[in-house]
Amino acid sequence: MNVTSNLATVVIIGRPNVGKSTLFNRFLGSQVAIVQDQPGVTRDRFERQVEWQGRHFNVVDTGGWMPGGTELDSKVSRQVESAVKEADLVLFVVDSTVGVLDDDQAIAKWLRTSGREVLVVSNKVDTDKREFDKWEFLSLGLGDPYPVSALHGRKAGDVLDEVIVRLPRREGDDREEIKPDRNDANRTPGVPRVSIVGRPNVGKSTLFNRLVGQDRSVVHDMPGTTRDSIDTSVNTPDGPIVFVDTAGMRRRSRVDESTEYYSFVRALRAVDESDIALLVIDATEGITGQDQRLAERIDASGSPVVVVLNKWEILNADQRAEIDIEIGRKLFFVGDAPVLKMSALTGKGVQKLLPVLQDSIEQYHRRVPTRDVNRVIARAQQQQPAPSGGRVLYALQGASDPPTFTLFVNKELPPTYLRYLERSIREGFEFGSVPIKIRVRKRAE
Repeated sequence: MNVTSNLATVVIIGRPNVGKSTLFNRFLGSQVAIVQDQPGVTRDRFERQVEWQGRHFNVVDTGGWMPGGTELDSKVSRQVESAVKEADLVLFVVDSTVGVLDDDQAIAKWLRTSGREVLVVSNKVDTDKREFDKWEFLSLGLGDPYPVSALHGRKAGDVLDEVIVRLPRREGDDREEIKPDRNDANRTPGVPRVSIVGRPNVGKSTLFNRLVGQDRSVVHDMPGTTRDSIDTSVNTPDGPIVFVDTAGMRRRSRVDESTEYYSFVRALRAVDESDIALLVIDATEGITGQDQRLAERIDASGSPVVVVLNKWEILNADQRAEIDIEIGRKLFFVGDAPVLKMSALTGKGVQKLLPVLQDSIEQYHRRVPTRDVNRVIARAQQQQPAPSGGRVLYALQGASDPPTFTLFVNKELPPTYLRYLERSIREGFEFGSVPIKIRVRKRAE
């Protein structure tokens, strides 16, 4: 949850396809939540911090609440109900173009018994003529509706004005906003981010919920349940970590709906913005070609990777031995990446994850003194000189995240020798599986 927990919380609810995510994006001033003109796009709770008139508060977008429907609908509805229990103010969004429906009445009945303060927002009021449509929603028994066009921004400011009037004041509401890193408006400086990635239906959301200690993501055995990247900060003995649950990443040729395409893009962005990635693999299916492509994509991002073999408890001894062989054969390019075998469903083996993450995060951010870098390089060159008179004159670590080393050379060095020097640096400073970048600059002696 990349929000500030001591701030007041506004939860946006309503039946499917009334414009909740559009209003959420309007409040944030950016296209953060996925919006599509079809019901069921939002399924998980999605939380961000908003500032209006100097006041800061948290806003939560939710999936469409439905009193009946499928098992997945019921899980989404339970997410909505959990969010409302934590709310200081509920924005109940209705559709002015269709009027009051039975589902609206059912939601209103539930809200009247929830004990939460509610503001009815009559959405899709795009012109002055439509403003009178709002009065139909007085029948919901929740007070005067506020007309708005979330899509066009019409009177969205009036709704925000009313929000800050109704919200209780808490410590930090009026603080100066902290500018975050990496152009991510919701990144907490200094807090590592761990993205959970993998193919659809391999258990990412189950693992996410296990790590954060609550059902923050909707878990269902239908591929594509997670649409947005959902992040939650977890306090660990070594400090907070933000875990990011991402949508299942399929081959691009199979991503044909626009909703799924944007989910795919945001999952890739989550990987690029993470300090470490957990690649979740369904051990019962082995290492697939798509698992290999995802591992390559993570490797290209420069983030360390931890391979998680989920559903391990289902495999017999022969199957376990086979997948151990597959790991070395099909994921050889991720080097010595840690491989953890666990069951996200039962929790068996999950306790091994945090120590591995902390070790990888420490290596990812490590800075090595220049004198030590040159000592390791000098020893490596002494043990095995470069061919054709090539030599590293000087070396330093120019950056971290990932560790990046610059070698100043007198002439071009062959790739095989550069790999030897990289391995020497990795072993000399115990960088483990963290990716290392080597940059070469030619300099005359």
